[in-house]
Amino acid sequence: MSIAVRDRTAHQSGRGQRRPGERPRRPRRAARIWLVVLASLLALGTAIPFLAVFVLALSPEGARTIPYQFPDRWTLDNIVSVLSAQSFLRWTFNSLVYSLVSVVLVLITAAMAGYAFAKKRFPGRDALFWSFLATLMVPAQATLIPMFVLVSNLDGIDTFWGLIVPTLANSQSVFLMRQFIRGLPDELFEAAKVDGASEWRIFWQIVLPLTKPILATLGIFVFLWHWNDFLWPLIIAQTDEMRTLTVGLASLNSESVSDARLMAAAAVTVIPCLVIFAVLQRYIVNSVASSGIKG
Repeated sequence: MSIAVRDRTAHQSGRGQRRPGERPRRPRRAARIWLVVLASLLALGTAIPFLAVFVLALSPEGARTIPYQFPDRWTLDNIVSVLSAQSFLRWTFNSLVYSLVSVVLVLITAAMAGYAFAKKRFPGRDALFWSFLATLMVPAQATLIPMFVLVSNLDGIDTFWGLIVPTLANSQSVFLMRQFIRGLPDELFEAAKVDGASEWRIFWQIVLPLTKPILATLGIFVFLWHWNDFLWPLIIAQTDEMRTLTVGLASLNSESVSDARLMAAAAVTVIPCLVIFAVLQRYIVNSVASSGIKG
């Protein structure tokens, strides 16, 4: 009994002691707290411009707002006037067509190219892939004039296909799809071939379902790239009916439009991006988690 009592007492007295080689917990907690504080400050600094946009959008005409003070009353008149404008609705439709159609086509072509570069063997595969990837080093401005001349000779000015087709060859999307598909087990594709599945069936029923996380992540990126694109739509859309929201907002800035209405238009353009991210954010988390498990 005395031995058991001594062991129990020694065990209880050693609970608060740190084991040899064990790091103290307080510095870790302090580092985590400072990391959280730093991340919160960065997030707050990022959110301040968005707060300013929405405050100005909901302010009455001529009100003195931030950084001076918040308005005395809030109103939706600016947003209603922007949404009722015929040109704004047309610009929104053009941006949606430009972004959504580009997302679908870019994801399909990138998935096809990524599957070919990852799982198919053909002469010059690696050289072709790295040559295609090297186009990332070429500035977009360097190919702007040749691309415009080519689209102009094909009568693509002020058309949707002239706006969309030149942006479909996306090297970053192909690279990310190829890296993700390389991690898929080869046994799946070999078993499908043994069962007599064609290449199209393998692609549509095996590759696409297994790549949903990376497709959703790329879908958000591609949508944002095209939704916020300014230079190419500015060159191709030479009439008011074919302008996108970015070009349209720039034209409003040069006109006699109040800051409140301009910020209301900018606030409305942010809403589709927030909706897309809210719908697809769980796929982004899955993509990051699966990439971390593989790597």
